[in-house]
Amino acid sequence: MEAIIRLRNVHKTYGSTAVLTGVDLDVAPAETVSVIGPSGSGKSTLLRLLMTLDRPDAGTLEIDGESPWTMTRNGKSMAANEAHLRRVRGKVGMVFQHFNLFPHMTALENVTEAPVHVLGLARGEAKARALEYLAMVGLEDKAHSYPAHLSGGQKQRVAIARALAMQPKIMLFDEITSALDPELVGGILELLRTLAARRTMTLVIVTHHMQFAESSSDRVLFFDGGVILEDGPPADIFRSPRHARTRRFVESILETVR
Repeated sequence: MEAIIRLRNVHKTYGSTAVLTGVDLDVAPAETVSVIGPSGSGKSTLLRLLMTLDRPDAGTLEIDGESPWTMTRNGKSMAANEAHLRRVRGKVGMVFQHFNLFPHMTALENVTEAPVHVLGLARGEAKARALEYLAMVGLEDKAHSYPAHLSGGQKQRVAIARALAMQPKIMLFDEITSALDPELVGGILELLRTLAARRTMTLVIVTHHMQFAESSSDRVLFFDGGVILEDGPPADIFRSPRHARTRRFVESILETVR
């Protein structure tokens, strides 16, 4: 099966700090991949590259068989124009740690805006789609509420519905429970489990919830020092890791949870 995400020898440096050093990665369509590792290991940078918020310094990155930054015209490779970049970027949705909702818009309006202005949907069609995804995340009764009147968990659900309403092929989640009160985390993780079980899109989830990563992922990537130190089925990563560094990290996280 052709990979929907493909990285080859990708490097990324910020200033004098090498954040990614020679990353190779293939992710299949509809696969759920959890990404774990210590702070500063390159996890969030991977998502920023996939979202085209940043560009690799070296190596190649393809989304659904296309580079965001180059295109082919008349058999020749050239720098991508804005239309090409927007089209490739439209295949990827991302939910961040902080919700980034428009405070002056209701939940329904927050979810409706991008399909209207980016996808060109008629407002009625976009509203119907928004209501569908708000219902999916359990917030149909909060459609007309403003963010100030929503809990942190509800705001994050609106952010997820907003990303889903664009119907991307790939969804990226960057530690989306880290800003939530502990009692709200379980509901968001359950929603991610539901999305993973549907298998309608590729999910790449940066998380520190080891139990979630073990129970809900097809694969787990362990990042350390800007490389993927370990990549395999959850049972291998958590039960019999090849690297001592992976084992120390997993044990330290589990000890913190206890």
